Amino acid sequence: MPRLLRSPKILTGLCLSVAFAILAVVGPYLAPYNPNANASTTVGIAQPPSAAHLLGTTQTQQDVLSQLLVGGRSTVLVSLVAGVVATALAVLFGVAAGYLGGRADDLLSMLANIFLVLPALPLLIVIFGLLGKGASPNDLLIGFIISVTGWAFGARQLRAQTLSMRARDFIESARIIGERSWRIMAFEILPNLVPVVATSFLFTVIYGVGTYTALAFLGVINLSHWSWGTMLYWAQNAQAAQDVHIQWWWFLPPGLAVGLFGTGLALLNFGIDEYVNPRLRAAGITGRQARRAGLPRHARLGLTPVLPAREPVLEAREAAR
Repeated sequence: MPRLLRSPKILTGLCLSVAFAILAVVGPYLAPYNPNANASTTVGIAQPPSAAHLLGTTQTQQDVLSQLLVGGRSTVLVSLVAGVVATALAVLFGVAAGYLGGRADDLLSMLANIFLVLPALPLLIVIFGLLGKGASPNDLLIGFIISVTGWAFGARQLRAQTLSMRARDFIESARIIGERSWRIMAFEILPNLVPVVATSFLFTVIYGVGTYTALAFLGVINLSHWSWGTMLYWAQNAQAAQDVHIQWWWFLPPGLAVGLFGTGLALLNFGIDEYVNPRLRAAGITGRQARRAGLPRHARLGLTPVLPAREPVLEAREAAR
């Protein structure tokens, strides 16, 4: 764990992710204005940032900062729900297919392949179109619907890892002593797949952020339900980026929020992969440590520098320091 927290990617990604999680919880309470409040009844001109409105206003004089703070909760909540449900489905179908094999593997793999080739965004547009635009969209329901199209890739990864573990000695020993299949999958195989499950969860959360933002930007989600995608929709609808005077304060903050939140999750994903992958032991070490290990200062493109394993005695001495 200490070596994991020394990785710059892990630290940066963790700080960004925690910051947005806190923003999702306290953001609506910090909003200085009602995001729906209009200061004028006629179409006016968006005002730039000022002391009264730190991120400016829209053309109807709605406070952009309030919309950003209120919309963050919906965006983060939907993406987390999508990540949790999609990961649970990936674990259920992937581990079961890899361990059971035979006809069960064929059926579950065929189901995963079907969802892999389905165009996710058009399918979601059709589903939300059939559901209609409710007055108060349920973030939990939206996240669950998005997760249905995002679990297949993680299931394929988990199936491959389970297939490689199915014939190992400790699995055979569990079968010999009469352990049930569900218990072997839950208590013997799944604990060894925690890194893969973690990366699958982060990947699906990123997928949830992008998909929900795209759906809101296209106007599929109720436009009175504030999210970062809804802010981008109204900015695009008012041609904030195409006017003679570009109203950057209207579309840049939600765009940066989506980008930074996704970047934080991606850095966490890369950091965890480097930590658990023995081919990436050079991740997170300083330049001095790299020179001592004999690694090149700039690795060739396409090649992964590998930190050679050290003697246990040397590792113990360094840990004692």
